[in-house]
Amino acid sequence: MKLALAGLAALATGCSTQPAAPAADTRAQVLSTLERANNYWQRNNAPEKWAFWDVAAYHTGNMAAYGLTGNESWRAYSTAWANHNQWMGAKSNVKASWKYQYGETDDHVLFGDWQICFQTYVDLYNLDPAKDPRKIARAREVIEYEMSTPNSDYWWWADGLYMVMPVMTKLYKVTGERRYLDKLQEYFSYADKLMYDSEAGLYYRDAKYIFPKHKAANGGKDFWARGDGWVFAGIARVLADLPQDHPSRPLFVERFKRMAAVLKPVQQPEGYWTRSILDPAQAPGPESSGTAFFTYAYLWGMNNGYLDKAEYAPVVARSWHFLSKVALQPDGKLGYVQPIGERAIPGQIVDQNSTAPFGVGAFLLAATEMARYLQ
Repeated sequence: MKLALAGLAALATGCSTQPAAPAADTRAQVLSTLERANNYWQRNNAPEKWAFWDVAAYHTGNMAAYGLTGNESWRAYSTAWANHNQWMGAKSNVKASWKYQYGETDDHVLFGDWQICFQTYVDLYNLDPAKDPRKIARAREVIEYEMSTPNSDYWWWADGLYMVMPVMTKLYKVTGERRYLDKLQEYFSYADKLMYDSEAGLYYRDAKYIFPKHKAANGGKDFWARGDGWVFAGIARVLADLPQDHPSRPLFVERFKRMAAVLKPVQQPEGYWTRSILDPAQAPGPESSGTAFFTYAYLWGMNNGYLDKAEYAPVVARSWHFLSKVALQPDGKLGYVQPIGERAIPGQIVDQNSTAPFGVGAFLLAATEMARYLQ
């Protein structure tokens, strides 16, 4: 049973390590905020954009928002985007030239930033009464080719866990083929061993940032907020579709709960997380994309019984207030999104005018789960 609205605010005031959060929004207010943000984005951005990660991440949020509201114009927006991209990511058909290091060209088919689009294609396929196989043909071709190789190091950067893990669980649900889940376990095991810091309970962005080779400005470990946001949110999306009996599930659950616990005490009093999670002074000030992904994952965890409401309601009360009252502007523009990058950059300007599609997508995910929390 959901906590009452008054209970959300009351729990926030009872937190001993953070200041009280303002009174919680009603569900109607959250839905209005969701609509304002998404309509602003779609009014000001045509759907005919590429299928690369920055835009594709927006569509994961848009499809969640559609799933909650049934707003057909939002579904049509993602359909127009998918049609524009021919239901593909990177478009090379020469498999011998397919690459999975960073790249923005059509031969980087195996690079996960070109695969996140498949999440939305599968969602649209599932909504299609005719189940047009063309919509997921490229997704299956690419992921099944990947699985046919002996390589397990496809996910070498934290972002990739959000980009591709849910593709594999979604394709499992469509096909019933457990090989998608077994390869997911194999690939995650590689990524986890590479990037997870068991002492901190967080993930480095990639091998370049592992301590002590790389250090934050304060000499300690440097965990990038959006990078860990990708992981925390990605695990939530995996758990939503992963069968209860799959052997990978205990590790995903353990990582998810540990991240929730370690992120809680480093939330800033104003509700956001700074870009370098454990060194706020390195790049101080508000940031909304990492904060939105964290908020989404916390809410999803509470909504689905993985996280204790009494413990984590104060966290989302503060973070949602920041997102909806500070980061979101009156006209619906989401600000304070750190630009494309891979780390906390000292001196980088991130303000109310800083926006990006992936940040809006994260906000839509958080708003969708907040509305579910309050129903």
